[in-house]
Amino acid sequence: MIKSHHVLRFFFWLVMSTIGGAGIVLLGIYLYLAPTLPNTEQLKDIELQVPLRVFSADGLLISEFGEQRRNPIRYEDIPPLFIDALLASEDDAFFEHSGIDLKGLTRAALELIRTGQKRSGGSTITMQVAKNYYLSSEKTFTRKFTEILLALRIEQALSKEEILELYVNKIFLGRRAYGIEAAAQIYYGQSINTLDLAQIAMIAGLPQAPSAANPISNPDRARDRRNYVLARMRTLNKISDEEFQRAARAPITARQHGLASELSAPYIAEMARQEAVQRFGNDAYTAGYTIHTTIDSRRQQAANRALQTGLLSYDRDHGFRGAETALPIRYLQTPDDDTLSEWLNQAQDRYDIDWLTTFQQWDQHLRRQPNLGLIAPAVVMSVDDHGGWVYQSNKPPQRLPMSGLTWAKRYINVNVIGDEIKRPSEVIAAGQPIWLYETTTGLQLAQPPEVEGSLVSLRPDDGAIQALVGGFSFSNNQFNRAIQAERQPGSAFKPFVYAAALERGFTAATIINDAPVVFDDANLENTWRPQNNSGTFYGPTRLREALYRSQNLVSIRILNQIGAGYATRYIANFGIPREKMNRDLSLALGASALTPMELATGFAILANGGYAIEPYLIDRIENDRGDVLYQHHPATVCYLCEKHASKTDVESEAASALGLTEAPSSRPIAPRVMDERVNFILFSMLQDVVKRGTGRRALVLNRNDLAGKTGTTNDQKDGWFGGYSRDLATTVWVGFDQPVTLGRWAYGSNTALPIWVDYNQTALNGVPERPIEQPEGVVSVRIDPDTGLQARPGQTNAIFEYFREENIPEMPLSAPNGYDHDGGDFIPEQLF
Repeated sequence: MIKSHHVLRFFFWLVMSTIGGAGIVLLGIYLYLAPTLPNTEQLKDIELQVPLRVFSADGLLISEFGEQRRNPIRYEDIPPLFIDALLASEDDAFFEHSGIDLKGLTRAALELIRTGQKRSGGSTITMQVAKNYYLSSEKTFTRKFTEILLALRIEQALSKEEILELYVNKIFLGRRAYGIEAAAQIYYGQSINTLDLAQIAMIAGLPQAPSAANPISNPDRARDRRNYVLARMRTLNKISDEEFQRAARAPITARQHGLASELSAPYIAEMARQEAVQRFGNDAYTAGYTIHTTIDSRRQQAANRALQTGLLSYDRDHGFRGAETALPIRYLQTPDDDTLSEWLNQAQDRYDIDWLTTFQQWDQHLRRQPNLGLIAPAVVMSVDDHGGWVYQSNKPPQRLPMSGLTWAKRYINVNVIGDEIKRPSEVIAAGQPIWLYETTTGLQLAQPPEVEGSLVSLRPDDGAIQALVGGFSFSNNQFNRAIQAERQPGSAFKPFVYAAALERGFTAATIINDAPVVFDDANLENTWRPQNNSGTFYGPTRLREALYRSQNLVSIRILNQIGAGYATRYIANFGIPREKMNRDLSLALGASALTPMELATGFAILANGGYAIEPYLIDRIENDRGDVLYQHHPATVCYLCEKHASKTDVESEAASALGLTEAPSSRPIAPRVMDERVNFILFSMLQDVVKRGTGRRALVLNRNDLAGKTGTTNDQKDGWFGGYSRDLATTVWVGFDQPVTLGRWAYGSNTALPIWVDYNQTALNGVPERPIEQPEGVVSVRIDPDTGLQARPGQTNAIFEYFREENIPEMPLSAPNGYDHDGGDFIPEQLF
C-alpha cells in the first residue's frame, strides 16, 4: 500500500510538473509573440484586392482587370445551403468553438508524433482567416502558435458572421478566383445564389486543394471531394438522403467561364484599362476602381453586329478558302434518316467508347478556339447529299443544310471564285473543324475573315464615344484599328477640302473644269496625271455635283486654287493633326494617312455645326466607396450662347441634347472653328451624296437629316464611309491589315457603307430627325445649272442653290459669250 501510494504521488507530481512546464512554455510563447500580433480590429475596415471594373454609360459591365478575380459578397447574401456545405467540409463546430478546435489540434499533434511530418490539420475557419489576412503559408511551429493566438483575438473582436464573411471573400478557389462569388462565376457562369446543391458542394470543397482538385483541372478528384462534402452534409442532417443521392450522381458541369460581361466591348475595355494605369499605376488593378465610360450599350451592340456582319458578307462574296485538317473520328456511319439524335442513341450502345473518345477530342479542339462573336466553332459529324450534321460543345447535334453551303465556291483570288457547289462533300467532310453562322433560315458555313475593319461613333455635341469596334475579333488580334491604324481616307477626306474652299469664297455653284491635267509639283516625286475613278472626264461641273460624284480632278483643281498650306491650316481645326497632312495636291484625294478616330472627329465637328470638340471615353472614375476620383469636363457645344440666351435656357438645351440629368454648368464651351453658313451649305452638299451620289444605300434609313461621304483609295485598298446626323457622327473603315486590294469591284459604297447603314438602323432608331437649320446670311437662289450664275427669268431648267449673302452670283444682263439663246451649251471663257 505504501509503495503504491508513493507511485501515485510520483505520477501526480509528474503530471502536474508537465502541465506546469507546458503552461510556462505556452506563457513564454505568448509573452514572446503577443507584442508582434497585429491589431485585429483592423479587420473591420479591411480592404480586399478588388479588380478594376469598366462600365458603359448605362451601367452594364464591360470588363474587369486584375490578377485576383473577386466579387465581394455580404454575409446576408450567402446562401444558407452554402454555409452548411462549407462548415460541413471545413469546420462543423464553427459556431460553437472560440476560434480553435482542441480536438483537431490534438489530432494534428498526434499525427506529427506518429509520422514525424508537419501537416495542416486542425485549422478552424477563424484560424484560416488569421492566416489568409495576416500570415504566410509556411508550416512552422511559430506561425502555427501565432495563428492560434490571432484566432482567439479575432473571435473577441468580430462576430461569427463577420468572420465567415471575411473568409468567403478572401479564400483562393483556383483559376484566379478569390471568394465564392468569383468562383461561381468562373466555374459555372452564375451567381452563387443560383447554383444547385451539387455545384455548391463542389465550390465548398475547393479550399483544401483549389489548384490541383478543381473541376476543370482534375474532374475526377473534384468529384470525389464534392461527394465527401455531400456525405458530411448528410451525416450532419443538412440534406436528405434523396438530395444526397441525386447530387452525388450529378455530372460535372463546371467549365471555364470568362468574365460575366454584360456588354461585349473589348477594345473599349483595353482603352479604359490603359488610361487607368496611366493615372494610378498598378494600384488600378487592386484598388477596386470603377470606370464609367461614355459607351451607349445599345449602340455598341449594334456596332459589334454590324461590323462583323459586313466583314463576313465581304468574305463570303470572295469564296471559301477551305476547311482545316480533319480531326480524329472513330465512327463514320451516316444515319438513314433526319433524326440524328435517335441514331446516336442507338450508336451509343454499340460504340460507346468510340463516340466518347471522339467527342472528348473534339471538345479539346473546340475549347481552344477564340471567341469570334457571330461565328462559332464546330466539327462535322457526317455528310450526306443534302447537307451534314455538326457537333458543338454542350449542344445537341445540329443540321447544316445544303443552303448553308452554296456560297462556299472556291476562293481563287480576290477577283475570281470557283464553280457552283453541287454536293456538300465538295466543301465539308466528317471530322473537319468548321465555323458556323446562325441565320434566320438555319445554320450557314462560315470562316474567320481575313479582311478587317473598324467603326467609331461619336456624339457631336461633346465628342463622347458612343460605340467603337477596333476589328473583327479582339480575341484573335488586339490591334485597335479605330485608334492605331493609319490609312488613307481617300475621297472621304474631300468634305474638308471643300469646306476650306467654301470658306475662301467658292460656292456650291462654282464651275470647275473636270478635264485631264498634268502636274509637275516640286513636292511630288514624279509628274502626276490624276484621273477620276471611273476614267471619265465630265467637263465643266458645279462643286455640288463634283462632290456627290466624287470627281477627283475637281478636288485637285480646288486645292490648287486655295493652296495646300492654307488648306492644312484650316482643316487642322477639325481635329485632324496638321503634321499628318500632305502639303501637296495629293491632299485633295485623301492621300494623307489618318486613323478612323481622327476622321470621325472631323465629321463630328461638321455634324455639330462647326464647333471644336475632342473625342473622349471616360466620363468618371470612382473608388470602391463611390467617391469620384476623376471627372471629365469636355468642351461642349452651346448653340444658344451665340444668341446671348439666358443661362437657364443654355443649360436646359445642353442637358436635353446630352441626355444629362442636371445642367452641365461645369463644362467649358466648345469654340466655333467653322462659319455656320459654310457648315450649312456643306451639309446640304453632303446630303446630296446620300440622296443621289455614292452614298445612296443610306436612303434605306428613310431619314432626311443624313449627310456623308464615301472613300476608296488607289487599287481599292481601303473602303470608307463617314456620315452624320446632328446626333451622331460615325466612320467605318474596311481593308486588310497589310494593304492589298479588296478587289476590283470593292468601293467604300459597297464595303464600308453597308456597315454604316446597318449600325445606324439601330443607333438612330427612335431618335427624331434634327435637320440643320438654315442660318441667317444664307439665301436660296435660282441658278442656271450649266453656268452657276443666276437663272434668267422664265428659264425652265433653273434650280435652287444655297449661297452666303456675299457670294450670290451675278444676274447675266445678256447672254454671255458662248451662250446660245436657243438653249445651246455655255462654255465659260475662264474656268478655275
